[in-house]
This record gives sequence, C-alpha cells and structure tokens, in this order.
Amino acid sequence: MPELDAIPQNTSPDPVAVESAEIVVALPTHNNEGTITEVAQTVEAGLTKYFSSRKYALIHCDGGSQDKTSQCVREAVRDRSYLLQIKYSPPQIPPTAHGLPGQGSAFRCIFQQAQKLGAKVCLVVDSDTASVRPEWIDLFVRPVLEKDLDFVTSYYDRHKYEATLTKGIVYPLVRALYGKRIIQPIGGDFAFSQRSMDHYLKQDVGNCELADPHADLWITIQALCNNLRIGQAFVGPKLRNPKEPSGDISGLLAAVLGALFLQVEKTAGVWQKVRGSEVVPLFGSREHPNAEPVTVNVKRMMDAYRLGYQTLQEIWGLVLPPATLLDLKKLASRPEEQLRFADEAWARVIYDFAQGYRLRIIGRDHLLRALTPLYLGWCASFILELENADPQEVEARLEKLCLAYEAQKPYFISRWRWPDRFNP
Repeated sequence: MPELDAIPQNTSPDPVAVESAEIVVALPTHNNEGTITEVAQTVEAGLTKYFSSRKYALIHCDGGSQDKTSQCVREAVRDRSYLLQIKYSPPQIPPTAHGLPGQGSAFRCIFQQAQKLGAKVCLVVDSDTASVRPEWIDLFVRPVLEKDLDFVTSYYDRHKYEATLTKGIVYPLVRALYGKRIIQPIGGDFAFSQRSMDHYLKQDVGNCELADPHADLWITIQALCNNLRIGQAFVGPKLRNPKEPSGDISGLLAAVLGALFLQVEKTAGVWQKVRGSEVVPLFGSREHPNAEPVTVNVKRMMDAYRLGYQTLQEIWGLVLPPATLLDLKKLASRPEEQLRFADEAWARVIYDFAQGYRLRIIGRDHLLRALTPLYLGWCASFILELENADPQEVEARLEKLCLAYEAQKPYFISRWRWPDRFNP
C-alpha cells in the first residue's frame, strides 16, 4: 500500500480551518486542469443552493498532478473557508492503464478525512465530468441523509449505442450474480454514509483492488455483498465519449473485465447463493431527451469479429464448448443484415471467459484481449437490432438480455463447482 499524505492543506487566507462538517463533497484529481474549474464551481453552487443550512466541506484530494489542477481548484472556489486540499500517493501504474491512478487509495484518503470531520455523508464526484450540474449534489446527498441509505451510485442517461461494455457485460453480469439491478456498476460519482465509510476503511487496503484504477467496481460489489442499503441517482446525460469502440478497446476490455472477474472469483461464496434480482431505488426524474442520430461503422466491427474467428479459434477453444464454437462459426458466415448474437449464447460466452480467467488457462490479460472480437460481434448485433428503437424499446431489449444472464446462471454455477466435468 503506498503511503498516504492525508494532512489537510487549508488554502484559505482565513486562519480558521475546517474542523467539522455534516456533508462532505470530495474531488479526487490527477491532472484535471481542463475540467476541474467547472466541476468545483458547480459543486459549490449545488452545496449553497440545496444545503446552505447545513455544515459542509469540500475536499480536493490530488494524486500528484503535474499541471495546474490544485491552483484551478483554489481559484474556482469562492468561499475557501470550507475547502480542504489533501494529497494521496498513487501507486506506479503502466501508462496505458484506464481511470484515476490508485482510485482506491484516493477513496481511502477521502474517507479518513471525512471521518475526522464527522461527516454523515460523503459524495465523491468524478473530476473528469464536464456535465455535472448543481442538482446532482442534492440527488446523491439527500437519499443518504433522509432515506437512511448507505451507498448511492450514479445512473447516467446514455445514448443507446454508448456504454456498450456496461450494457452488454458489466450490468447484466453484476445483476445476475449479486441480485441487485444497479444499472451502471462502473461509475465516477458515489455517495457514502458513515456506516459504509466505516466498512470500507476496515477492509484490507493493501490488496490489489484498491491499487487498481477500477476500484469503483470493487466498491460497488462490496456494497452488494455486505448488505449495505443501496440507491441510484438518475443525473441525466454525462459528457459523451465516441459512440463506437475506438482506441485501445482490447486494453479497456482487459482492464475492466479483469477487475470484474477478479471480484467474481473472490466473492463466489456470496453470488452462488443469490437467485433472481430485485429493483434498486432510483432518485431523480427520468426524462429522455431526443437523441442525436449517430452513425456507427458496423462493418468494421463485423470484419474484426470474422478476423478473430479465423485467428483465435485455438484460444477460444480453450474456454468455449464445441456447441458455442459452432454457433460462432454460423455467426461469422452470416451477412451483416442478418447478424444476431443470441442472448443465451452471449451470456454463456461471458460466463465461460470468467471461468477461464479463474482457472488461468492462459495468461489472464491474453485471454481477456482474445474476447475483443467476440465483444465487437455482439456490439454489431446490438446496434443493428436497435437501429430504429426508442428509449423504451432499448430498455426492454436490455431487460431481455439481463434475464438471459439470470437464466444461464445455473450453467455458470455448474461450471464453477465442477470445472473438470464442463471443460471443452
């Protein structure tokens, strides 16, 4: 575990430092000068608008930024009397890693300071989000203060072609295994109660989950496995990324699914006892604005899938049973307009790769990167099917996919308990 510098560095010219607060809003940063000014100003506006009668503090927790992030925060906040600037030391990570370096270390540092202040609720806001609005503060904080919730996660309004990794794998898998319908388990914004902060601070913080830039998955799954009272805040649109996979999609897939499959392995004693799923309370008005039309290069995705089928059959054959390989062969031979990846087959593919990850059949990173063409094939099928769908039809389609994951869960449990019997 890297050393943490959690000593408050009060930047206000006022000699009175922040000593206590009922509400804490934290901004973890690492080279965020491009977005942090607007985020800090918006957070301050939300606090003064919705919680002016309560005592609050704004914590800026920086992981060694080399730009002007800290200066931007000081200049953005009008009332520095409630501003605390602290530091955390992120671990050394490869330059290709995704997410906030040492995200878990930042969370721990924030929780320690929030406890010192006696906070009843701590909201952590993603400093890379340019679309944060003042009402977000109310939507996250009030359910903890007034509804006695322990953990409130974000639910963003995303374009139907956006966040396909979450829609196609992370959400349905987490829902099927842990029995809670948290729509977006990977989020940059979370609210925590005193009880949940106490829980996280008691965990073994020297483990790799907290050093990983996807510690948000660990945080969410911990909440699911430890009977924390959970809610979701529907905060509307988030600044959108490109609508089709681009850049190092294999690296992103390996990073996210590596973090997720590791938690699946560590919590097997919990999820094998769970059956079905239940709705998680949602706060905020769900209004879907008219989505802008988006053009996606489905042919490129299908070409990647077909190339993967030709070059990766040996690896796929290590984790997938013959029946699935036959289905993949048929899929590769279909014209694009007839491409449809069956939900049950897709769920079994993900379960099989999770099992392969657990058994270390080959190097874990190599295995997860070999999933990329399959993922792109599923994305192509998903996009083609929903080309003319409205938001309600998209939701219905995702619900059908999630139910397929739940229906195939016994298959996964059987493979998990008796791997020799189910080896391809």
